[in-house]
Amino acid sequence: MNNKAKARAAALLLAGAVGGGVLAGTLSATAATGTSTTGTTGTAPIGSGYSAPAGAGGGPGGAQPVRSDEKLVTGADLATLKAAALKAVPGGTIIRVETDSGDATYEAHMTKSDGSLVTVKFDKSLAVTSVEDGMGK
Repeated sequence: MNNKAKARAAALLLAGAVGGGVLAGTLSATAATGTSTTGTTGTAPIGSGYSAPAGAGGGPGGAQPVRSDEKLVTGADLATLKAAALKAVPGGTIIRVETDSGDATYEAHMTKSDGSLVTVKFDKSLAVTSVEDGMGK
């Protein structure tokens, strides 16, 4: 590889590192300020009726259920569960709302305004039963 090719390769690596740093800084700043973007804006599909925050990529675990025995919630139930989860975790951002194969009927995976992760659990009547730290048991 000649010197020009090496210089170009180094410039590309540097540009990628700078771009990644800017993106990481932007996402961190959004989390640090407690900015909530849980509406229907954003680019990452999360389920029928809403999207992940722009640039968030759906959050930890992604926008789709991680387990094959859990399914995304849609329709009127989604709207009800989303509203209840946001009331239980003020200023939070919803990553996804899905059925739960564990100790609840439904669960909303969220990021709190301080950036920490929580899971809001619901019973079959769509009532909040608990808010657990992390992505659920």
